[in-house]
Amino acid sequence: MKELWGKIFLQDRPSIGLSFFRIFVALTTGFHVLPSFVHLEDNYLHTAFKTLNFNFFTPQVIDLVQKSPDGVVVAFVWLFCVSWFSFLIGWRSQISCIVMTAAGYYFYALNAFHIGTLSWDILLVTLFLMCLTPYHGDYFSLDSLRGRDVYAYKRRRPFFLQRLLQIQIAFTYFYTALYKVSGEGNWLTDNPIYYLMHYPAAGVTKYFLLRDILAPHPQLCYGIGILIVVVELLMPFLLFCGPTRVSAIYLGFVFHIMLILTLDVPAIFFFLFPPQLLLFINPERIVSWVERWRLYHQRANRSQIVYDGKCRFCQNSIEKIKIMDLYDVLNSVDFQALDDPGTLHPQLSKEKAMSQIHLIEPDGKFYGGFDAFRRICWRLPMLYSLIPVVYFPGMGIIGPCLYRWVARNRYLFHANGVCAKNTCFR
Repeated sequence: MKELWGKIFLQDRPSIGLSFFRIFVALTTGFHVLPSFVHLEDNYLHTAFKTLNFNFFTPQVIDLVQKSPDGVVVAFVWLFCVSWFSFLIGWRSQISCIVMTAAGYYFYALNAFHIGTLSWDILLVTLFLMCLTPYHGDYFSLDSLRGRDVYAYKRRRPFFLQRLLQIQIAFTYFYTALYKVSGEGNWLTDNPIYYLMHYPAAGVTKYFLLRDILAPHPQLCYGIGILIVVVELLMPFLLFCGPTRVSAIYLGFVFHIMLILTLDVPAIFFFLFPPQLLLFINPERIVSWVERWRLYHQRANRSQIVYDGKCRFCQNSIEKIKIMDLYDVLNSVDFQALDDPGTLHPQLSKEKAMSQIHLIEPDGKFYGGFDAFRRICWRLPMLYSLIPVVYFPGMGIIGPCLYRWVARNRYLFHANGVCAKNTCFR
Protein backbone atom coordinates (compact mmCIF):
# COMPACT_ATOMS: atom_id res chain seq x y z
CA MET A 1 0.00 0.00 0.00
CA LYS A 2 2.84 2.38 0.86
CA GLU A 3 4.48 1.70 -2.51
CA LEU A 4 1.18 2.32 -4.33
CA TRP A 5 0.65 5.57 -2.42
CA GLY A 6 4.14 6.73 -3.35
CA LYS A 7 3.64 5.84 -7.01
CA ILE A 8 0.31 7.67 -7.25
CA PHE A 9 1.08 10.82 -5.24
CA LEU A 10 4.78 11.17 -4.37
CA GLN A 11 6.58 10.00 -7.48
CA ASP A 12 8.76 12.76 -8.97
CA ARG A 13 7.67 13.95 -12.40
CA PRO A 14 8.33 17.09 -14.48
CA SER A 15 6.25 20.07 -13.36
CA ILE A 16 5.95 21.83 -16.74
CA GLY A 17 2.23 20.98 -17.05
CA LEU A 18 1.52 22.56 -13.69
CA SER A 19 3.44 25.70 -14.70
CA PHE A 20 1.29 25.99 -17.81
CA PHE A 21 -1.87 25.47 -15.74
CA ARG A 22 -0.90 28.33 -13.40
CA ILE A 23 -1.38 30.83 -16.24
CA PHE A 24 -4.96 29.70 -16.84
CA VAL A 25 -5.75 29.72 -13.12
CA ALA A 26 -4.58 33.34 -13.00
CA LEU A 27 -6.55 34.28 -16.12
CA THR A 28 -9.72 32.62 -14.80
CA THR A 29 -9.36 34.36 -11.44
CA GLY A 30 -8.85 37.68 -13.20
CA PHE A 31 -11.91 37.24 -15.44
CA HIS A 32 -14.01 36.43 -12.38
CA VAL A 33 -12.88 39.00 -9.86
CA LEU A 34 -11.39 42.02 -11.64
CA PRO A 35 -14.62 43.07 -13.43
CA SER A 36 -16.39 43.24 -10.07
CA PHE A 37 -14.01 46.04 -9.03
CA VAL A 38 -15.26 48.36 -11.77
CA HIS A 39 -18.26 49.38 -9.64
CA LEU A 40 -17.05 49.02 -6.07
CA GLU A 41 -19.95 51.07 -4.70
CA ASP A 42 -22.44 48.59 -6.17
CA ASN A 43 -20.53 45.43 -5.32
CA TYR A 44 -18.48 45.75 -2.16
CA LEU A 45 -18.62 49.15 -0.43
CA HIS A 46 -21.15 50.04 2.27
CA THR A 47 -23.51 51.31 -0.48
CA ALA A 48 -23.72 47.87 -2.13
CA PHE A 49 -26.67 45.48 -2.02
CA LYS A 50 -25.08 42.33 -0.64
CA THR A 51 -26.05 38.69 -0.71
CA LEU A 52 -24.18 36.74 1.94
CA ASN A 53 -23.19 33.08 1.74
CA PHE A 54 -23.70 31.44 5.13
CA ASN A 55 -23.25 28.02 3.53
CA PHE A 56 -19.56 28.70 2.97
CA PHE A 57 -18.67 31.06 5.84
CA THR A 58 -19.62 31.08 9.49
CA PRO A 59 -21.79 33.99 10.73
CA GLN A 60 -18.85 35.23 12.82
CA VAL A 61 -16.58 35.51 9.77
CA ILE A 62 -19.21 37.26 7.67
CA ASP A 63 -20.06 39.64 10.50
CA LEU A 64 -16.38 40.55 10.89
CA VAL A 65 -15.89 41.14 7.16
CA GLN A 66 -19.06 43.24 6.85
CA LYS A 67 -17.65 45.68 9.39
CA SER A 68 -14.80 46.59 7.02
CA PRO A 69 -14.56 50.35 6.35
CA ASP A 70 -14.49 51.33 2.69
CA GLY A 71 -10.78 52.14 2.99
CA VAL A 72 -10.02 48.54 3.96
CA VAL A 73 -12.04 47.29 0.97
CA VAL A 74 -10.03 49.52 -1.39
CA ALA A 75 -6.80 48.28 0.21
CA PHE A 76 -7.86 44.67 -0.44
CA VAL A 77 -8.62 45.60 -4.05
CA TRP A 78 -5.06 46.82 -4.54
CA LEU A 79 -3.70 43.81 -2.66
CA PHE A 80 -5.64 41.46 -4.91
CA CYS A 81 -4.59 43.23 -8.14
CA VAL A 82 -0.89 43.25 -7.24
CA SER A 83 -0.84 39.63 -6.05
CA TRP A 84 -2.92 38.52 -9.05
CA PHE A 85 -0.49 40.08 -11.52
CA SER A 86 2.46 38.60 -9.63
CA PHE A 87 0.85 35.17 -9.78
CA LEU A 88 0.10 35.58 -13.50
CA ILE A 89 3.72 36.34 -14.38
CA GLY A 90 5.04 33.85 -11.84
CA TRP A 91 6.94 36.18 -9.52
CA ARG A 92 7.17 34.58 -6.06
CA SER A 93 4.33 32.41 -7.32
CA GLN A 94 3.49 30.61 -4.09
CA ILE A 95 3.46 33.73 -1.91
CA SER A 96 1.48 35.71 -4.49
CA CYS A 97 -1.00 32.82 -4.80
CA ILE A 98 -1.53 32.73 -1.02
CA VAL A 99 -2.13 36.50 -0.86
CA MET A 100 -4.43 36.45 -3.91
CA THR A 101 -6.42 33.53 -2.48
CA ALA A 102 -6.82 35.23 0.89
CA ALA A 103 -8.07 38.39 -0.85
CA GLY A 104 -10.44 36.25 -2.94
CA TYR A 105 -11.92 34.71 0.19
CA TYR A 106 -12.35 38.21 1.60
CA PHE A 107 -14.40 39.42 -1.38
CA TYR A 108 -16.43 36.21 -1.42
CA ALA A 109 -17.36 36.78 2.22
CA LEU A 110 -18.02 40.46 1.57
CA ASN A 111 -20.57 39.80 -1.17
CA ALA A 112 -21.47 36.60 -3.05
CA PHE A 113 -24.14 38.21 -5.23
CA HIS A 114 -22.37 39.37 -8.37
CA ILE A 115 -20.37 36.20 -9.00
CA GLY A 116 -22.08 32.81 -8.79
CA THR A 117 -21.31 30.89 -5.63
CA LEU A 118 -20.57 27.69 -7.56
CA SER A 119 -17.85 29.47 -9.53
CA TRP A 120 -16.36 30.89 -6.35
CA ASP A 121 -16.42 27.51 -4.61
CA ILE A 122 -14.64 25.72 -7.46
CA LEU A 123 -12.18 28.55 -8.02
CA LEU A 124 -11.21 28.94 -4.38
CA VAL A 125 -10.71 25.19 -3.93
CA THR A 126 -8.39 25.23 -6.96
CA LEU A 127 -6.52 28.26 -5.62
CA PHE A 128 -6.20 26.62 -2.20
CA LEU A 129 -4.54 23.61 -3.83
CA MET A 130 -2.20 25.87 -5.80
CA CYS A 131 -1.12 27.52 -2.54
CA LEU A 132 0.35 24.24 -1.29
CA THR A 133 3.58 24.32 -3.34
CA PRO A 134 5.78 26.64 -5.41
CA TYR A 135 6.07 24.05 -8.19
CA HIS A 136 3.81 26.00 -10.53
CA GLY A 137 6.58 28.59 -10.79
CA ASP A 138 9.16 26.16 -12.16
CA TYR A 139 8.63 27.36 -15.75
CA PHE A 140 6.69 29.96 -17.77
CA SER A 141 7.45 32.36 -14.90
CA LEU A 142 9.79 35.05 -13.64
CA ASP A 143 10.76 32.62 -10.88
CA SER A 144 12.24 30.30 -13.51
CA LEU A 145 14.28 33.18 -14.94
CA ARG A 146 15.59 34.07 -11.50
CA GLY A 147 16.64 30.45 -11.02
CA ARG A 148 19.02 30.59 -14.06
CA ASP A 149 18.33 26.92 -14.89
CA VAL A 150 18.28 26.31 -18.66
CA TYR A 151 16.64 22.95 -18.06
CA ALA A 152 13.95 24.21 -15.69
CA TYR A 153 11.28 22.91 -18.08
CA LYS A 154 12.07 19.33 -17.04
CA ARG A 155 12.60 19.87 -13.31
CA ARG A 156 11.14 16.93 -11.39
CA ARG A 157 8.80 17.48 -8.46
CA PRO A 158 6.49 15.31 -6.31
CA PHE A 159 3.34 14.66 -8.31
CA PHE A 160 0.82 15.01 -5.47
CA LEU A 161 -0.47 18.52 -6.34
CA GLN A 162 -1.14 17.62 -9.96
CA ARG A 163 -2.86 14.42 -8.78
CA LEU A 164 -5.11 16.38 -6.41
CA LEU A 165 -6.09 18.72 -9.24
CA GLN A 166 -6.87 15.71 -11.42
CA ILE A 167 -9.09 14.27 -8.68
CA GLN A 168 -10.82 17.63 -8.26
CA ILE A 169 -11.97 17.96 -11.86
CA ALA A 170 -12.78 14.27 -12.27
CA PHE A 171 -15.11 14.27 -9.29
CA THR A 172 -16.57 17.63 -10.28
CA TYR A 173 -17.98 15.83 -13.31
CA PHE A 174 -19.11 12.91 -11.18
CA TYR A 175 -20.90 14.94 -8.51
CA THR A 176 -22.47 17.20 -11.14
CA ALA A 177 -24.04 14.08 -12.65
CA LEU A 178 -25.22 12.88 -9.23
CA TYR A 179 -26.88 16.25 -8.64
CA LYS A 180 -28.67 15.95 -11.99
CA VAL A 181 -30.27 12.66 -10.96
CA SER A 182 -30.93 13.43 -7.30
CA GLY A 183 -31.71 17.13 -7.06
CA GLU A 184 -34.66 19.19 -8.18
CA GLY A 185 -35.44 18.66 -11.86
CA ASN A 186 -34.30 15.04 -12.06
CA TRP A 187 -32.83 14.37 -15.52
CA LEU A 188 -33.94 10.72 -15.42
CA THR A 189 -37.61 11.41 -14.72
CA ASP A 190 -37.96 14.92 -16.14
CA ASN A 191 -36.80 16.60 -19.34
CA PRO A 192 -34.95 19.79 -18.34
CA ILE A 193 -33.34 20.35 -21.76
CA TYR A 194 -36.76 20.32 -23.44
CA TYR A 195 -37.98 22.75 -20.80
CA LEU A 196 -35.04 25.08 -21.48
CA MET A 197 -35.79 25.03 -25.21
CA HIS A 198 -39.29 26.40 -24.52
CA TYR A 199 -39.22 28.22 -21.19
CA PRO A 200 -35.63 29.29 -20.59
CA ALA A 201 -34.97 31.31 -17.49
CA ALA A 202 -33.49 34.75 -18.15
CA GLY A 203 -29.72 34.60 -18.49
CA VAL A 204 -29.54 30.79 -18.66
CA THR A 205 -29.89 29.66 -22.29
CA LYS A 206 -28.37 31.33 -25.33
CA TYR A 207 -30.07 31.39 -28.71
CA PHE A 208 -27.95 28.86 -30.61
CA LEU A 209 -28.21 27.25 -34.02
CA LEU A 210 -29.79 23.92 -32.97
CA ARG A 211 -32.30 25.37 -30.53
CA ASP A 212 -35.14 25.52 -33.08
CA ILE A 213 -34.36 21.95 -34.14
CA LEU A 214 -34.42 20.57 -30.59
CA ALA A 215 -37.51 22.49 -29.44
CA PRO A 216 -40.17 20.31 -31.17
CA HIS A 217 -38.49 16.98 -30.27
CA PRO A 218 -38.91 16.12 -26.57
CA GLN A 219 -37.53 12.59 -26.99
CA LEU A 220 -34.37 13.90 -28.60
CA CYS A 221 -33.94 16.42 -25.77
CA TYR A 222 -34.45 13.65 -23.21
CA GLY A 223 -31.90 11.41 -24.94
CA ILE A 224 -29.31 14.19 -25.02
CA GLY A 225 -29.90 14.81 -21.31
CA ILE A 226 -29.37 11.13 -20.46
CA LEU A 227 -26.22 11.07 -22.61
CA ILE A 228 -24.82 14.08 -20.73
CA VAL A 229 -25.47 12.40 -17.36
CA VAL A 230 -23.82 9.16 -18.51
CA VAL A 231 -20.75 10.98 -19.83
CA GLU A 232 -20.34 12.95 -16.61
CA LEU A 233 -20.67 9.79 -14.51
CA LEU A 234 -18.06 8.01 -16.61
CA MET A 235 -15.55 10.86 -16.88
CA PRO A 236 -13.53 9.94 -13.73
CA PHE A 237 -13.07 6.40 -15.01
CA LEU A 238 -12.31 7.51 -18.57
CA LEU A 239 -9.75 10.08 -17.42
CA PHE A 240 -7.87 7.81 -15.03
CA CYS A 241 -7.88 4.84 -17.40
CA GLY A 242 -4.82 4.99 -19.70
CA PRO A 243 -6.39 3.63 -22.92
CA THR A 244 -9.33 6.08 -22.76
CA ARG A 245 -7.55 9.12 -21.31
CA VAL A 246 -6.83 11.01 -24.54
CA SER A 247 -10.37 10.40 -25.83
CA ALA A 248 -11.76 11.65 -22.49
CA ILE A 249 -9.71 14.85 -22.75
CA TYR A 250 -11.05 15.51 -26.26
CA LEU A 251 -14.56 14.71 -25.03
CA GLY A 252 -14.15 17.15 -22.16
CA PHE A 253 -13.04 19.91 -24.54
CA VAL A 254 -16.05 19.33 -26.79
CA PHE A 255 -18.34 19.26 -23.75
CA HIS A 256 -17.13 22.64 -22.50
CA ILE A 257 -17.22 24.25 -25.93
CA MET A 258 -20.85 23.15 -26.33
CA LEU A 259 -21.57 24.38 -22.82
CA ILE A 260 -20.22 27.85 -23.49
CA LEU A 261 -22.07 28.05 -26.83
CA THR A 262 -25.48 27.07 -25.47
CA LEU A 263 -25.66 28.28 -21.85
CA ASP A 264 -24.71 31.47 -20.06
CA VAL A 265 -22.26 29.72 -17.77
CA PRO A 266 -19.43 31.37 -15.80
CA ALA A 267 -16.05 31.74 -17.48
CA ILE A 268 -14.58 29.14 -15.14
CA PHE A 269 -16.16 26.35 -17.19
CA PHE A 270 -14.24 27.45 -20.28
CA PHE A 271 -11.00 29.00 -19.01
CA LEU A 272 -10.21 26.65 -16.12
CA PHE A 273 -11.67 23.20 -16.76
CA PRO A 274 -10.22 22.48 -20.25
CA PRO A 275 -6.65 23.38 -19.18
CA GLN A 276 -7.19 21.32 -16.03
CA LEU A 277 -8.01 18.34 -18.25
CA LEU A 278 -4.56 18.71 -19.81
CA LEU A 279 -3.05 17.85 -16.42
CA PHE A 280 -3.96 14.24 -17.20
CA ILE A 281 -1.29 14.20 -19.93
CA ASN A 282 1.80 12.47 -18.59
CA PRO A 283 4.40 15.23 -18.09
CA GLU A 284 7.14 12.78 -19.08
CA ARG A 285 5.60 12.71 -22.56
CA ILE A 286 5.52 16.50 -22.69
CA VAL A 287 9.22 16.68 -21.83
CA SER A 288 10.04 13.95 -24.37
CA TRP A 289 8.17 15.93 -27.03
CA VAL A 290 10.11 19.09 -26.12
CA GLU A 291 13.39 17.16 -26.18
CA ARG A 292 12.67 15.84 -29.68
CA TRP A 293 12.10 19.38 -30.94
CA ARG A 294 15.28 20.61 -29.21
CA LEU A 295 17.29 17.84 -30.84
CA TYR A 296 15.75 18.62 -34.23
CA HIS A 297 16.65 22.32 -33.99
CA GLN A 298 20.16 21.58 -32.68
CA ARG A 299 20.81 19.55 -35.82
CA ALA A 300 19.28 22.20 -38.06
CA ASN A 301 20.66 25.56 -39.19
CA ARG A 302 19.40 27.70 -36.31
CA SER A 303 18.86 31.42 -36.11
CA GLN A 304 21.84 33.23 -34.57
CA ILE A 305 21.52 35.96 -31.99
CA VAL A 306 24.63 38.13 -31.86
CA TYR A 307 25.40 39.90 -28.58
CA ASP A 308 28.14 41.71 -26.69
CA GLY A 309 29.85 39.14 -24.46
CA LYS A 310 31.72 41.81 -22.46
CA CYS A 311 28.46 43.40 -21.30
CA ARG A 312 27.13 41.76 -18.15
CA PHE A 313 23.63 43.09 -18.86
CA CYS A 314 23.80 41.44 -22.30
CA GLN A 315 25.07 38.19 -20.76
CA ASN A 316 22.18 38.15 -18.30
CA SER A 317 19.75 38.79 -21.15
CA ILE A 318 21.17 35.87 -23.15
CA GLU A 319 20.97 33.62 -20.10
CA LYS A 320 17.27 34.43 -19.76
CA ILE A 321 16.72 33.92 -23.49
CA LYS A 322 18.29 30.46 -23.21
CA ILE A 323 15.88 29.59 -20.38
CA MET A 324 12.91 30.85 -22.38
CA ASP A 325 14.11 29.11 -25.55
CA LEU A 326 12.07 25.98 -24.87
CA TYR A 327 12.68 24.41 -28.30
CA ASP A 328 16.32 25.58 -28.60
CA VAL A 329 15.72 27.52 -31.82
CA LEU A 330 18.33 30.22 -31.17
CA ASN A 331 22.13 29.97 -31.16
CA SER A 332 23.84 32.76 -29.23
CA VAL A 333 27.11 34.16 -30.61
CA ASP A 334 29.44 36.53 -28.76
CA PHE A 335 30.83 38.85 -31.43
CA GLN A 336 33.70 39.79 -29.07
CA ALA A 337 35.07 36.28 -29.54
CA LEU A 338 35.26 36.75 -33.31
CA ASP A 339 38.06 38.38 -35.28
CA ASP A 340 35.56 39.71 -37.79
CA PRO A 341 31.77 39.76 -37.10
CA GLY A 342 31.31 40.12 -40.85
CA THR A 343 31.90 36.37 -41.19
CA LEU A 344 28.43 35.87 -39.69
CA HIS A 345 26.71 38.21 -42.16
CA PRO A 346 27.98 40.73 -44.74
CA GLN A 347 25.94 43.56 -43.19
CA LEU A 348 27.37 43.00 -39.70
CA SER A 349 30.34 45.09 -38.59
CA LYS A 350 31.92 45.45 -35.18
CA GLU A 351 30.42 48.93 -34.83
CA LYS A 352 26.93 47.60 -35.56
CA ALA A 353 27.42 44.66 -33.23
CA MET A 354 28.48 47.04 -30.45
CA SER A 355 25.37 49.16 -30.90
CA GLN A 356 22.64 46.51 -30.48
CA ILE A 357 21.79 42.83 -30.70
CA HIS A 358 21.25 41.27 -34.11
CA LEU A 359 19.34 38.27 -35.31
CA ILE A 360 20.48 36.34 -38.36
CA GLU A 361 17.91 33.94 -39.79
CA PRO A 362 18.88 30.67 -41.53
CA ASP A 363 17.75 32.16 -44.85
CA GLY A 364 20.11 35.12 -44.41
CA LYS A 365 17.56 37.71 -43.30
CA PHE A 366 19.13 40.24 -40.94
CA TYR A 367 17.43 42.08 -38.07
CA GLY A 368 18.80 44.45 -35.48
CA GLY A 369 17.68 46.09 -32.26
CA PHE A 370 13.94 46.32 -31.67
CA ASP A 371 13.15 44.46 -34.89
CA ALA A 372 15.32 41.58 -33.68
CA PHE A 373 13.49 41.58 -30.35
CA ARG A 374 10.15 41.44 -32.21
CA ARG A 375 11.32 38.36 -34.12
CA ILE A 376 12.57 36.71 -30.94
CA CYS A 377 9.14 37.14 -29.33
CA TRP A 378 7.70 34.84 -32.02
CA ARG A 379 10.27 32.14 -31.18
CA LEU A 380 10.03 31.94 -27.39
CA PRO A 381 6.74 30.68 -25.83
CA MET A 382 7.32 32.71 -22.67
CA LEU A 383 7.32 35.92 -24.77
CA TYR A 384 4.17 35.20 -26.77
CA SER A 385 2.18 37.50 -24.49
CA LEU A 386 4.42 40.41 -25.55
CA ILE A 387 3.59 40.04 -29.26
CA PRO A 388 0.46 42.27 -29.05
CA VAL A 389 2.56 44.83 -27.14
CA VAL A 390 5.52 45.03 -29.53
CA TYR A 391 3.17 45.23 -32.52
CA PHE A 392 0.76 47.70 -30.93
CA PRO A 393 0.16 50.79 -33.11
CA GLY A 394 2.92 53.29 -32.42
CA MET A 395 5.43 50.76 -31.10
CA GLY A 396 7.25 50.92 -34.43
CA ILE A 397 8.33 54.42 -33.35
CA ILE A 398 8.47 54.15 -29.55
CA GLY A 399 10.07 50.69 -29.45
CA PRO A 400 13.26 51.49 -31.41
CA CYS A 401 13.80 54.71 -29.42
CA LEU A 402 13.45 52.89 -26.13
CA TYR A 403 15.65 50.04 -27.31
CA ARG A 404 18.40 52.42 -28.51
CA TRP A 405 18.44 54.15 -25.11
CA VAL A 406 18.84 50.84 -23.31
CA ALA A 407 21.51 49.66 -25.78
CA ARG A 408 23.53 52.88 -25.46
CA ASN A 409 23.46 52.70 -21.67
CA ARG A 410 23.67 48.95 -21.22
CA TYR A 411 26.99 49.17 -19.35
CA LEU A 412 25.30 51.33 -16.72
CA PHE A 413 23.27 48.27 -15.73
CA HIS A 414 26.39 46.60 -14.34
CA ALA A 415 26.53 46.17 -10.60
CA ASN A 416 30.26 46.93 -10.81
CA GLY A 417 30.91 50.56 -9.90
CA VAL A 418 33.75 50.73 -12.45
CA CYS A 419 31.03 50.85 -15.12
CA ALA A 420 29.39 53.98 -13.74
CA LYS A 421 30.56 56.04 -16.74
CA ASN A 422 29.30 53.56 -19.33
CA THR A 423 32.83 52.69 -20.49
CA CYS A 424 33.32 49.10 -19.33
CA PHE A 425 35.39 46.87 -21.64
CA ARG A 426 35.55 49.45 -24.44
